[in-house]
Amino acid sequence: MLTMTVQRLNRSGRLRFEKRQLREILNVFLIFLGALSAAMGLHGFLESSNFIDGGVTGISMLLAKQTGLPLSLFLPLVNAPFIILGFRQIGAAFAIRSMFAIALLSVILAVVEFKDVTSDRVLTAIFGGVFLGAGIGLAIRGNAVLDGTEIAALLISKRSHLFKVGDIILGINVAIFLVAMLVLGIEEALYSILTYVTAARTLDFLIYGLEQFTAITIVSERSASIRQRIMDELGRGVTIYKARGGKSGVDQEILYCVVTRLEIGKVKSIIREVDESAFVVTHALSDVQGGMVKRAGLH
Repeated sequence: MLTMTVQRLNRSGRLRFEKRQLREILNVFLIFLGALSAAMGLHGFLESSNFIDGGVTGISMLLAKQTGLPLSLFLPLVNAPFIILGFRQIGAAFAIRSMFAIALLSVILAVVEFKDVTSDRVLTAIFGGVFLGAGIGLAIRGNAVLDGTEIAALLISKRSHLFKVGDIILGINVAIFLVAMLVLGIEEALYSILTYVTAARTLDFLIYGLEQFTAITIVSERSASIRQRIMDELGRGVTIYKARGGKSGVDQEILYCVVTRLEIGKVKSIIREVDESAFVVTHALSDVQGGMVKRAGLH
């Protein structure tokens, strides 16, 4: 009996080890694709047009343009302090992957020659942002970063409750683009802002995808009918909160469900058909785990 238990434990340990190995192989693959995509965005589009991105990458590009030294030199140097912070605060594995990702990007920029894809400045700003955002997003999918700005913003937000991560990143980028207006010129800086916005949207798409989740809160006198139709037609779970009207004092049910943004229209259509006077609140969710996130019919 003891021997069988030990064998099961050993087998379970091997399976966990093999899963970790497969996960790390996938991480390396995603980081490689991310570095390649980011390098394409930087060399194939942005650098020749004097456009920059935001964050640490933007700072590195400004330094490269002002000094005449290669961008591949500044990327690891400027990112190094943030990776060290990440090592101390987030973990060794994350920091090592991030160092590998940034070093790989620098090597690709130094070794691989990318030809300019287009001379059109609008296309350069947009597609440069797409490739750069895709690269950063793939690296994040690989549990690493190509830009240390997020690390700095996360650590600052933990120490100061006055600012959120998004506020800090926005403040850093406003400062970078103001400097870019002085160094590169107003027109180049404006195109760079377009690059940054495009990169940010591409990054969001890669991280959250089409199935970005949205929470919907529904207050209706016909909550039972709405709940049943959401569960039957969309296969989504619905949570019921017992509540009491603040003015009326009447006991009622509040429905709460999580759907993808592609399903929001269908949910609202169901609500309108059942009860046009229902009170509905929606808000985007940055992350969803556990529970009945997948459609009930697909389990």
